[in-house]
Amino acid sequence: MKFVILAILILVLIGFFVVVWKARHNWRWFHIVAVILNMILAIVFLFPTAGVLKSRQAWHKVKEELEVRAAKAELEQEQLKLGDPTNPAAGKGYVAVADELAEIAVEAGRVWRSLAMQSNDLQGVVLAQNQAASDVPPELAGGVAEAGGDGEAVAGPVAPQPLLPVGLVVYGFGEQAMPNSTMFLPVFYLGEFQVTASTPTQVTVVPTMPLEPAQQDAISSGQARSWSLYELLPLDGHKMFVREGSEQNDESQFGLMDEQLLNQLFSNRVKPESLQRYIRDGGRSLPDDPPASRWTQVEFTKKYKIEVDSPEQRGALDGGFFDGNGRAVDSRLQRAEDNEVPFNVGDVITVKEEAADMLMDEGVAKLKNQFYVRPLNDYRFGLRSVRLQLDQLATRKKEVEDQSRVLQDAIAATDSMLTSNQAIKLKLEQDLKQRQVEKVAIREYHDTVEKEVKETRERLVRLYNSNQKLEQELTHIELAIQNRIDSLSLNP
Repeated sequence: MKFVILAILILVLIGFFVVVWKARHNWRWFHIVAVILNMILAIVFLFPTAGVLKSRQAWHKVKEELEVRAAKAELEQEQLKLGDPTNPAAGKGYVAVADELAEIAVEAGRVWRSLAMQSNDLQGVVLAQNQAASDVPPELAGGVAEAGGDGEAVAGPVAPQPLLPVGLVVYGFGEQAMPNSTMFLPVFYLGEFQVTASTPTQVTVVPTMPLEPAQQDAISSGQARSWSLYELLPLDGHKMFVREGSEQNDESQFGLMDEQLLNQLFSNRVKPESLQRYIRDGGRSLPDDPPASRWTQVEFTKKYKIEVDSPEQRGALDGGFFDGNGRAVDSRLQRAEDNEVPFNVGDVITVKEEAADMLMDEGVAKLKNQFYVRPLNDYRFGLRSVRLQLDQLATRKKEVEDQSRVLQDAIAATDSMLTSNQAIKLKLEQDLKQRQVEKVAIREYHDTVEKEVKETRERLVRLYNSNQKLEQELTHIELAIQNRIDSLSLNP
């Protein structure tokens, strides 16, 4: 194409010279010079004009590419902001995620992450903020607008604020880096602390109650190098452990749980039974599941209304958010238009097993699915309850140790007594054997003596009888002699 244009230009130039040559007789010299100069200038400026056209063509192409890229970027930005309704696998948009994050932030309170432990003194743990973890770097901090006399804003330096308010009660967690990631997540509860000193970069916290031995070891040994401080204890939930991209279906109430994540978080920190409760959360229930974890999905077969708001209203501090029947009494939880929730035929809800049984007994719903739902932990009361139980167990342990010490002393005394009694027993056994020998000898001697006594008695009896006879004989003799003497004395 360029050769054709070049040929046309050459032809135009030749035609120009021919025209000038033909008009030389009618034009004056200055006309011819002016026309030739114009032609020369046209030829000279033809090259920069061509360059400009070529550059414009290139930049126009770049402009078209940038416009396509800008349209694509706007579409991507729109999809990132609101999500892609045509592609569920793309995930939620920024707005939806920001709303969820804001909801979680409201429930969780303020959080200070990635605080490096500078001092592990249990009487005052010093934590410093990492520069990378700062939400607003110092060099990006702007001024504050103050109203001047003429109504214009006057920029001024920002006064340095403490990292945490002094006197604030916070909950400390030890952080650990996730595998193949630079993200740090809390993995170990370090206890409840109170802020005693705070600067823009450092904070000093002290325990509000005696720490457990494991907590003391984690702090004193330096294992808890990175801390997270929570203004409120984190809330337990179900969806936070759901595998990314998994959706609710007939087999899972919340979606499939991320078993790999749960193993990374809990495998070496909880019992296998507890880990299985997290993995099974939202799945189909089993016959031996506890009643508190059995939830039933029912489908309404008739129109039905459930009263959810109580006629009375009171604050949460005056008796809780709900009445004895589970109806809301706090005005912030009550419905604005009606205190009943209507259900149409075909509506599906998931409720606790006893509520589902009541609906099915009334004949307004039919069974669809049964799920295992892990009972959530209330850490605000759970940790205090566990702490009280640990204190009670510690007291009971001390009592048992005292009783064990008394029992050990009694056992030692009993052992000593048994040892001495054993020695006495041995001596008694020896004495018994000796006594038995002596008894046998005594019995033999007794028998011998008894035999001798018997023989002696018999002999004495015989002698006695013999003496009696002799006495009688002597008496007769004495009488005979006396009679003879008397007779002799009477007859001189």
